[in-house]
Amino acid sequence: MFIHGDDEYDLGHTVAGWTGVGIAVLGSGLCGLAMIKGSGLLALGGAAVLALAVLTTWMLHLAGWGKPSGPRPAAQWDWRVRDLAARGGHTDCLGCRLAGRGAPRGQAADRPEGAAVASVLSADHG
Repeated sequence: MFIHGDDEYDLGHTVAGWTGVGIAVLGSGLCGLAMIKGSGLLALGGAAVLALAVLTTWMLHLAGWGKPSGPRPAAQWDWRVRDLAARGGHTDCLGCRLAGRGAPRGQAADRPEGAAVASVLSADHG
């Protein structure tokens, strides 16, 4: 039994997510240090690092190292599994839509997202 009560629910822990959070923690620390020191230049640097965190997470997501959270088979939960479905865009994903990928919101994609991930799993891990 998982905390969410559903053993098919993946929270989306990915390389993109962990990398973005790591960079954002550094940027937040710089902003906090800027508040203590009273340095505008350090605050701008912290804000730039926070912007870098957003861009890095987005680029990694588009490269397949991020996946939307939601129901998926447990074999696809590993954070090291690359999601090749990102090439065509995830349904209802703002990041994919901003990059010009995927079907418009509310329209179904031409292919199931899990099919590409399943093919990667069989190629990489078996």
